[in-house]
Amino acid sequence: MFRKLRTAIQPSTGTSLARAFSWLGWAGFWLQVVFGSFAILVMVYYVIFSRSTTTPRSGLAFVEYLTAADLLILVFTTLWSYRYTRLARRLRDPATRPPDADVVGTVWTGLLASAVGMLFSMLVLLIEAANLLFYFLRAPQAGIPVIQTSGAESVYWVSSIDMVSLMSLILTLLAELLVLVFSLWLLFRTTMASAEPSQAAPG
Repeated sequence: MFRKLRTAIQPSTGTSLARAFSWLGWAGFWLQVVFGSFAILVMVYYVIFSRSTTTPRSGLAFVEYLTAADLLILVFTTLWSYRYTRLARRLRDPATRPPDADVVGTVWTGLLASAVGMLFSMLVLLIEAANLLFYFLRAPQAGIPVIQTSGAESVYWVSSIDMVSLMSLILTLLAELLVLVFSLWLLFRTTMASAEPSQAAPG
């Protein structure tokens, strides 16, 4: 049984590895495009229509910088997933096949970028959730009105845009998690493919 599993996951040819890069590259690309577009649209709506004061709701200005950095990393990992699909074409052709070290380095770059993006998303998500929890704990037992106010009192109210913002962060984190899993799988396949000639040499 273990031998069958090993045979199924071990890439015996460059075509098999190229197919993995192509399929997972396109899957990661479109997942991030869909989830990332929703997060960017929510952020644009929040900045244009929902910001009535100059004070951030969280009270921490660096949260906005973390969010912007997270979106930039999401754009980078989206483009990097597309690069996987271009790399798949080079892997299919023995004449243009890059060295194994370059392939592993490319996968490691995407893996580290996805991990940093997940870290930023988790930090922003934790800060925003703790901020909302603080407001709800300060509210009466009957609850807090979920409306949008204007002026200085807006920082003491919770609106639906706050929950939509949290949902966009969760979707972004989900996309980054899936891309991280894809990158780990590609790293596994690539390292096995690079180790295959050395294993076959003694025979």
